[in-house]
Amino acid sequence: MHLIRIWEQRYQAVEPQRTPTNRRLYAQSHIERLNLLREVTQAGYKISHVARLPMETLVKLAAESGAGSDRAAPSATDAPPPSSLLDDCVVAIRALDAAALDEVFKRASTALGALGLLLHLIAPLSQVLGEMWRAGEITAAHEHFATAVIRVALGQAAKSFGVHEHAPLLLVATPAGQIHELGALLVAATAVNFGWRVTYLGASLPAAELAGAAQLSRARAVALSLVYPEDDPQLAAELERLRDALPAETAMLVGGRAMPAYRDVLENVGAVTVENLAHLGERLDNLRKPSNPTTARPRDERTQPANRTLAAMPPNWRACAVSPAPSQP
Repeated sequence: MHLIRIWEQRYQAVEPQRTPTNRRLYAQSHIERLNLLREVTQAGYKISHVARLPMETLVKLAAESGAGSDRAAPSATDAPPPSSLLDDCVVAIRALDAAALDEVFKRASTALGALGLLLHLIAPLSQVLGEMWRAGEITAAHEHFATAVIRVALGQAAKSFGVHEHAPLLLVATPAGQIHELGALLVAATAVNFGWRVTYLGASLPAAELAGAAQLSRARAVALSLVYPEDDPQLAAELERLRDALPAETAMLVGGRAMPAYRDVLENVGAVTVENLAHLGERLDNLRKPSNPTTARPRDERTQPANRTLAAMPPNWRACAVSPAPSQP
């Protein structure tokens, strides 16, 4: 069901009716369409290309794929489609099978590459896990298990990237009250892929400590992941405190599933909003351009805290040294 929900929400493949209790009702025509979509995606077509095709076209594609046309069907050695890998991940997570989940990540890394693993498997997986958790289909234990395995997989993938010692530094965290950290870990791993040095500071970090870390490390930017909740009455003030306490030259990037709910305050503090991981790459590239103006808002230096140093820095999360045993962009 998790894959069907993605096809519905992201690609509008079908539009089921809803009961008064908000349960989905699928007509026979929906089931036939979903079966056809499964056949053609398993044959190698991208769901984004076929999700909204008319039924007669899907029937033709399915027949051609099964009968062998000019477009050859994938061989046994071809890479499995991301949807199949996503299904395998969910099965492993439900079973709390770390070895099986790690094996899926290894297959995906070989088939898709390091950045493809992030963009096309782990990022969608984090979204699916968030939806399943909110629907009560998995427990917090499943989510924590998946986070721990993904943390190790991301660290191993990042080790293959040699980041220059003079590359700009990005601090990654979630602000106070935001305890789901998988999205933040994805941001950290993606930034490494784009040639940034990364220090990962963890979840629910108070503004003063995060600003102190930025000053101490002379970070070019701070990236925050907002996932849940979307109605935290304290978060707006926390984001304002952070912007006021950050060095003027330090940019503030914010993304995640809950980010749109805080768009007004983010615009007010001059934060750079990030829609997804691909968009994050564009934002990071822009920050590296010498002519790029600072995104920090001007402020009176008299409002700066007198002491922003940290008594104890949180553990680092770097490209070449990931602490083994985070949730959703």
